[in-house]
Amino acid sequence: MTATLETAAGPRPAAVPAPGAPRRTATASAATLALLAFAQLIISVDYNIVYVALPQIGSGLGFSAQHLQWVISAYAVAFGGFLLLGGRACDLFGPRRVFVLGLGLYGVSSLAGGLATGPGLLIAARAVQGVGGAFLFPATLTLVGTLFAEGRERNRAYSVWGAAGGSGLIVGALLGGVLTELLGWRSVLYVNVPLAVIAIAAAFRLIAPDTARRDGRRIDLPGALTSTLGVTGLVVALVQGPESGWLSVTVLLPAAAGAALLAAFLLTEARTRDPLMPLRLLRGRGLRTGMAVTFLFMATIGSLAYFLTVYFQNVLGYGALRTGLAYLVPMAAITAGSLLAGRITTRLGTRTAMTGALTLGAAGTALVALAMAADGSYAALVPGFLILGLGQGAGYTLMFGAASAGIAGHEQGIASGMASTAQQVGGAVGLAVLVGVAGLGGHSSAAATVDGTRTALFVATAGIALTALVALGFPGKARGTAS
Repeated sequence: MTATLETAAGPRPAAVPAPGAPRRTATASAATLALLAFAQLIISVDYNIVYVALPQIGSGLGFSAQHLQWVISAYAVAFGGFLLLGGRACDLFGPRRVFVLGLGLYGVSSLAGGLATGPGLLIAARAVQGVGGAFLFPATLTLVGTLFAEGRERNRAYSVWGAAGGSGLIVGALLGGVLTELLGWRSVLYVNVPLAVIAIAAAFRLIAPDTARRDGRRIDLPGALTSTLGVTGLVVALVQGPESGWLSVTVLLPAAAGAALLAAFLLTEARTRDPLMPLRLLRGRGLRTGMAVTFLFMATIGSLAYFLTVYFQNVLGYGALRTGLAYLVPMAAITAGSLLAGRITTRLGTRTAMTGALTLGAAGTALVALAMAADGSYAALVPGFLILGLGQGAGYTLMFGAASAGIAGHEQGIASGMASTAQQVGGAVGLAVLVGVAGLGGHSSAAATVDGTRTALFVATAGIALTALVALGFPGKARGTAS
């Protein structure tokens, strides 16, 4: 089957086969879902895998203290800036083509990064990795949303996809610690090369070719340029703010340029015949609520790994390997929450399941904060990790599917790109705010680190509770039907 099937009225989801067309077997569906989950795992792992390797990268390539953060930020900036373009490319050129393109960019840039001999090349490679992620992420979401029938089948598919994404954030920290300790920092980049090759080969075998491009549709170049540069400017300002100061030229200039370009983007989209981001999609209650939830989710729960890593290393005294292993308990809980999410959603509906997941996330975050102490132990954190992980895994799984529910198959890509852009900007905003709230310096004492980290987690708890209230805006479950 193809990602979309054409009818006289236009594209429709591929999960509904054309009359006389062969249906996918259960084995083929399972294999395709495994591939999409594997691709999502690559994206999530790559987001966090270099965190634990940063000290070795800094000393190995001669990074200055001011520029080392760009090993992380280059990826985040490019990922956030290109998501709308990646989502629209799925709709115009087909999700399989964009899926393969994203994986190819990942593989090539990871190899280049591993071979880097100086800071500039590594930062450039990380930026290209971010572009690859910006194409791959909406492609996987589009394929899940169009290859699996609405209801129980699609809910299950989102559960598996979400388990890979949610646990991948933790696997990245674990794998980064193990590889850095045993093989050195370059291995955290080289590991993507064989993974990308395997996924590309499987894509050509498991995902049917895309249908021909629809006549009359084109890339909205003014919209693509203004949105990409606008979001990039905004993210640059957000990631640079804690380091340079919010009133510095290096923050105010990209922030002003980004705001102006995004305003120009909205004007362009309102007037063009074939917009990059059709503004009418924002009239949909599910997409509006979904974008707000993904923004707040990543601004709160999505920023916690940074503070946990600081606590593990600066208070408990863990090295790279032990820090990675410390994430095993959260990873198991996140995976369990993700796998349960589809079943709960089918039974209770998205709104109830999402608010319940966020309530668990808020309770778990508060418990983790209360368990932190200068002379604390890992065991004291475990109850909070279990509750937080269940809520985080279920929430991550549900929010993207909820955002794109009810969107036509030929616009699933841009809807996914819109939700994903909200996710990336939310992560940058949340981390900047929480780092400022924590007030941690480079030489903070253990007691000061605990106080600052605990304060950041309590603020995050309030933010997660707010997100649960926002999630009440999702449409309720219709009587007598599956979500």
